[in-house]
Amino acid sequence: MIRQLLVAASLFALSATGVAMAQDAADPGRLPLEGVAAVVNDKPISYSDVRQRARLLLLSVGGQQPSAEQIQQITGQALEQLIDESLQLEKASEFEMEIDAREIAGAVEDMARQGGTTGDQLKAQLLQSGVNPASLEEQMRAEIAWNRVMSGLYGSRIRVSDNQVDDQLERMRTASQKTQYRVSEIFLFAPDPETREQAITAASAVLDQLKQGADFRVAAQRISSAPTAATGGDMGWMSAEDLAPELAAAVSAAEQPGLLEPIVVDNGVYILLVANKREPSQEVTKVNLKRLYVSDGSEADLKAAMEKITSCDDVQSIANSKTNLRAADLNEINVEELGPEGKSLVLATEVGQATDIFAASGGLAVMYVCDRQDGAEALPSREDLKGSIKNRELGMISERELRNLRRDATIIYR
Repeated sequence: MIRQLLVAASLFALSATGVAMAQDAADPGRLPLEGVAAVVNDKPISYSDVRQRARLLLLSVGGQQPSAEQIQQITGQALEQLIDESLQLEKASEFEMEIDAREIAGAVEDMARQGGTTGDQLKAQLLQSGVNPASLEEQMRAEIAWNRVMSGLYGSRIRVSDNQVDDQLERMRTASQKTQYRVSEIFLFAPDPETREQAITAASAVLDQLKQGADFRVAAQRISSAPTAATGGDMGWMSAEDLAPELAAAVSAAEQPGLLEPIVVDNGVYILLVANKREPSQEVTKVNLKRLYVSDGSEADLKAAMEKITSCDDVQSIANSKTNLRAADLNEINVEELGPEGKSLVLATEVGQATDIFAASGGLAVMYVCDRQDGAEALPSREDLKGSIKNRELGMISERELRNLRRDATIIYR
């Protein structure tokens, strides 16, 4: 989904109507304004819809006491998101696609779990903040439908050859001999001078929110126009040569990890987060793990499951035996990516054994260490790399198709 932070001038200019909407977005107690904010192929988007989405976005970036200018930018973004979603659902309807309510509930649960809570608790938090959970559910509906349409139309057509994987691995191997930076990005697409000025203002507002403690990953998912939005803006480990010259100069000049000031390029504005730096040729320890998670935090159920597991081969079948248990494979993982606690747990555990129980996303979990390789290259597996290349290509196709839908659509801002 294209996430633009551009203000529709006819609706969100600093007028009495625009200011009233902005104030209302920040004040859940005010009554909804009547009327239509935009019409997309004869389908209206109401002021109430925009206001609810703006409130949701204000919560998602996590800032406190946003300024009127920040609210205005977020409100403009909310409208653009709703336009995109209307077009996505319209396209899905051509294939008579219906998204089951259980799928939407599952997507909400997954989002809540990332924040260490449950779907019901997340909905309650939204209601307390004046946000109708239906706004989040409609966003999930559009994303699920659009991903399914794009995967159905193009997923089977994307072929990632062994040569592509070999070339990518060789580039990564060469890059590993250079200083590398772990970089995440938020990109605000702005192809002309007018929108670029708006994007610069928006970038400053977003950066303020991030400095106040907003989650970079969530912000990237919500507002970035880059394909990396799907992964929370994570670009992975990059050498300076892998980055555009403007970005490379800023990243190389960073004296320590942290947020960088907005970087203006020809077609938009970047906000970068330099999370880490590593020097050339650092060998790593890679592990194959099986993670066993109990969603309701029942330590008794988790321990009972562990008593039945004699090897890594048993984890999935045991997890399938109870509804509150889930298993996940984590193959060829660099222990550094597990964070200090995870790394310590895994390195203290013998191959074939389980780590100590630890808290995870509102539940409890253990990790079974199935294999360990010391002194490995800091490179992903071929299978993971093939999936990453395919997802990147599918993401680029999805962005292009949505741009085409917007170009061909009749969009009237009221």
